[in-house]
Amino acid sequence: MERMAKFSMTSSPSFTTLVFLFLIVGCTARPFYPLPSKESDGNRQPLQTSRPYNIAHRGSNGEFPEETSPAYTRAIDEGADFIETDILSSKDGVLICFHDVTLDDTTDIAEHKEFANRKRTYEVQGFNYTGFFPVDFTIKELKLLRVKQRYTFRDQQYNGKFSIITFEEFISIALDAPRVVGIYPEIKNPVFINQHVKWQGGKRFEDKFVEILKKYGYKGSYLSKDWLKQPAFIQSFAPTSLVHIANQTDLPKILLIDEVTIPTQDTNQYWEITSDNYLDYIKEYVVGIGPWKDTVVPAINNYLQAPTDLVSKAHAHDLQVHPYTYRNENKFLHFDFHEDEYQEYNYWINTIRVDGLFTDFTGSLHNFQEWTSSHTSDDEKSKLLHKIAVMVSSYEKT
Repeated sequence: MERMAKFSMTSSPSFTTLVFLFLIVGCTARPFYPLPSKESDGNRQPLQTSRPYNIAHRGSNGEFPEETSPAYTRAIDEGADFIETDILSSKDGVLICFHDVTLDDTTDIAEHKEFANRKRTYEVQGFNYTGFFPVDFTIKELKLLRVKQRYTFRDQQYNGKFSIITFEEFISIALDAPRVVGIYPEIKNPVFINQHVKWQGGKRFEDKFVEILKKYGYKGSYLSKDWLKQPAFIQSFAPTSLVHIANQTDLPKILLIDEVTIPTQDTNQYWEITSDNYLDYIKEYVVGIGPWKDTVVPAINNYLQAPTDLVSKAHAHDLQVHPYTYRNENKFLHFDFHEDEYQEYNYWINTIRVDGLFTDFTGSLHNFQEWTSSHTSDDEKSKLLHKIAVMVSSYEKT
């Protein structure tokens, strides 16, 4: 709530928007619901399914180095519905949580002189990359590395303190949460992984991925009893990977969509995978799409343009839409939002009407959804409005 100090009652679009949201509480076309309170019988509170999902993109990585245990536990504390991760493999076939195809940008690999001779150049999705690749390191070696913050303008105090975690360790974080928290793992770079890592019996990366999910009890179609007990979405930019695992698990799957100029890992073009014909085909395998948000609403010179028909088209095919990635920093916010992330959330949830949002800042999205919930009690509303009045009064006196 400290951010309220930058609002002005008479001139700030941020303040006007927030007050307007409070005034229309209970009257919005799309109902919002707070997370259910913990049940008195001691069971874990269930996953909320009545408002767009709060998907913690690589954990709360706006605060902690991405894909680390603290990033995920922090996201859970802040109200995430799902914690999201990218799955790669070590040289010896252990699945790990790591985003980049190389270790260079987000670990201290450069400080480990014993690995200096591991630098390689590989082709990944038609491009040559040079660096240190996880597929050239055993899990024991990868555990020696420490993760660092990707962006220099974010908190650097946790650099070098946390290790890379495995897929199984990631799952344990979700299962150990005090409430039901879903997982949202990505089958990352499957073509590349299958070229460089081999498993016994001719198994593929995707097969090992599903094996681990089954090992920990993840199963069930979307909103089924089994799924609600341990919710999971499987995501990938590679349609063939999603099709490959269709007969292995009925867990819901999400087809990720990159920028319009970037083909899928199966070399499909953007216009192909967003056509009505393709959506009609792929809906037999997936429950939704996860597009880069600028493909949903393009921007020119950092100003939003007219939305495309991608969301309405997906919804017409009964597909959910979970765009990525929402970030609080001004450099990531379009000018239309006046440096106010809550205006951005309001636009995407109430105007574009998406079904889930990948965010680096789980807490801010959770707060927005809580503050605009039509199911907040009158007493809670009164207390919140009183807090706003006190803060505004304080601001006017300074």
